[in-house]
Amino acid sequence: MPLRETPARVDADLAAGRVPVARQRLRGLVSSFPYDLTLRRRLAGVYRLYGDAAEAGRWMYLEEDRNADESAAFEARYGSAGWRMKALAWRGPEAMAATAFAEGQLVAVRSAYAKELGHPVDWDDPASYRDALEENDEAPVEPWTAGGVLAGVGCIVGALALIAIWVNGVVALFD
Repeated sequence: MPLRETPARVDADLAAGRVPVARQRLRGLVSSFPYDLTLRRRLAGVYRLYGDAAEAGRWMYLEEDRNADESAAFEARYGSAGWRMKALAWRGPEAMAATAFAEGQLVAVRSAYAKELGHPVDWDDPASYRDALEENDEAPVEPWTAGGVLAGVGCIVGALALIAIWVNGVVALFD
């Protein structure tokens, strides 16, 4: 979906209470436009609606006016520089960052991970850092969120409804 249309759809989703849909749209936009700090800021706002400080901190990590508690929660969840590098979902040179602060944050994370690994890493070469994540670090553990619990309950209820429909259909065959 084009950059010019999706933010309006995100606004409509949020107004209608479709927070998971808005989150997914924004995640897709950030993936397509990793340099756009405005999109990252909006995604952080959506995670605040869930009460997920670590994810809000993740998406605000490149902003100078970020919340210190959210940044600390992000750093705690993504405990190593490698996991932070992966979580930031950046592509390209740090010089593409919209602000000097963002560039400095990206350089700091990449440099810290390169130092840990003992070899250079590159945002554009995921193999230079992702393989090491699989070998050396534990993946971040995501705590339960209200949104996640509600989504899980919804899946269970939906599955039970489908089973009930199937059972009623089978019973009807034998009546």
